[in-house]
Amino acid sequence: MADNFGGGASPLDLDNLGKAVRDRLGGLKIIALVVLAGLLVLSSVYTVQPEEVGVILRLGKYAGTKDPGLNFKIPLIDQLEKVPVRRQLKQEFGFRSESVAVRSSFVGNAEEANMLTGDLNAAVVEWVVQYRVVDPYQYLYRVRNLDDTFRDMSEAVMRKVVGDRTVNEVLTVGRADIEGTVKLELQELCDQYETGIDIDQVVLQSNNPPEPVKPSFNAVNQAEQELERLVNEAEAEYNRVIPRAEGQALQTIQQAEGYALDRVNRAQGDATRFNALYAEFRQAPEVTRKRLFIETMERVLPKVGRKIVVDEDVDGLTPIMSFEGVSAARSRQAAAQQAGEGSP
Repeated sequence: MADNFGGGASPLDLDNLGKAVRDRLGGLKIIALVVLAGLLVLSSVYTVQPEEVGVILRLGKYAGTKDPGLNFKIPLIDQLEKVPVRRQLKQEFGFRSESVAVRSSFVGNAEEANMLTGDLNAAVVEWVVQYRVVDPYQYLYRVRNLDDTFRDMSEAVMRKVVGDRTVNEVLTVGRADIEGTVKLELQELCDQYETGIDIDQVVLQSNNPPEPVKPSFNAVNQAEQELERLVNEAEAEYNRVIPRAEGQALQTIQQAEGYALDRVNRAQGDATRFNALYAEFRQAPEVTRKRLFIETMERVLPKVGRKIVVDEDVDGLTPIMSFEGVSAARSRQAAAQQAGEGSP
């Protein structure tokens, strides 16, 4: 059949074209449905990492917690939130970590770090709070803006504890006590607000006085250390000298007491002996007198040397000279003569 429309498409061709378009659109719909089904399947499958748990909200309502591993959810209905419950988290106060590497860098935050101690001194306090999530539901949904709330609670507790202590306790000796107290009080607040957080530890960083007063503070610390050194030296000298002097005094006292006891015992013994002799003397005066004389001579005569005793009533007895005495006299006489001859 000739083309009566000046080269235009015939009605038969239009029918074929419409059919082709409809067939192609049907194929696209099928492809679209397949793709949509694939997307829905993929969106219903998710993986929870070993250090996390998955929290499911179903139409905005809490529906449960999923353990680590491969899990499924209802597409377009369930909403997933992952919470790191097996990882230690931390918040920094008074400073921020800019980079963590071999040489880490930090930047200070004076608004958080500047505090007033109980003795009205200023101190720069920097600290870190390390914590874990123990209740994912409370952590996500019980407190609005939990990070900001947790920071406010930690700062409030630290300022309260620092305000109850002196500057020396804050900067030196009281650091461990402050860390323990802040941890306990911050945990009480977290439990009270149902944050689902468990505090592992609170760590104070390099606390210092403010820069304008740091030289004066260091000078005071040096003076206190010098005072402590001098006191320790004095106590050491005291412990060295005083015990020795006390020992010597105790020794002298004991010697005096021993001497007194000896003298008293001797005096008492002599008095007892004299009383016993006197009692014997009264019973037999003559015998006692002779016995005392003989005992006295026994003690005295051995000390006077060689002696010859002659009874004065004996007549005609030629005195016997002591040859030792004669020899000694002759020696003295010869020595005197030699001395006289030798003199001019």
